Amino acid sequence: MKGRSLPIAAAATATAALLLTACGGGDDNSQDSDNIPGTYIGRPTTASPSASATASADRPRITLPKGVENKFENWETGDPSQDAVLSDVAQAVNAVDNAILKGDADSATIAYYRQGEALASAQTWIQAWLDADLTWTGVTRYFNPGIKVADEDTAAVVYCADESKAFNKDRTTGKVDDSPSGESPYVTYSTQLKKNSEGVWQTTEVQSKRGDGTCAP
Repeated sequence: MKGRSLPIAAAATATAALLLTACGGGDDNSQDSDNIPGTYIGRPTTASPSASATASADRPRITLPKGVENKFENWETGDPSQDAVLSDVAQAVNAVDNAILKGDADSATIAYYRQGEALASAQTWIQAWLDADLTWTGVTRYFNPGIKVADEDTAAVVYCADESKAFNKDRTTGKVDDSPSGESPYVTYSTQLKKNSEGVWQTTEVQSKRGDGTCAP
């Protein structure tokens, strides 16, 4: 299990990032910039975007390569307003992962779904992966989303991630490190979002906690 954590030396350079890997993150107990469904276009997930979410803006196309998958379980509530928020949360996650996989810390897609501290920390986090010459492979499961829409353009989402089937991969050699990491694979994410003029729910703040009892079995 990779736990999506970088080697200590590399992680130290991403102090502003959240401990999320390609899943959109950075480093534990800090504010992130990153991710995500308007939903993920490419490998299938367990959720699909609502019509209202995808029609409100010309969203960028996000695809993840073979062998990499983000699964969003029970990511729809049946309420159009809440589902639009969750859709863009998922896309923010996918955007960060896609940037890590492509090695592009300045991806315009990240800025589409993240702003403010969330954007800055995501860029720092992605660069830490590049500096360590790492990417990742496998499956990350996102589940138990909790959402509160405060008003027409402000919302908060808390959700869980299971990284037990995601592993670090050497970017140069392609070697996968599937050795036990010693860390809990479960991460709790708390995010703040603002809806922009185009109707996109952009993540502005992210905090994470690894091994939190909210998500760990």
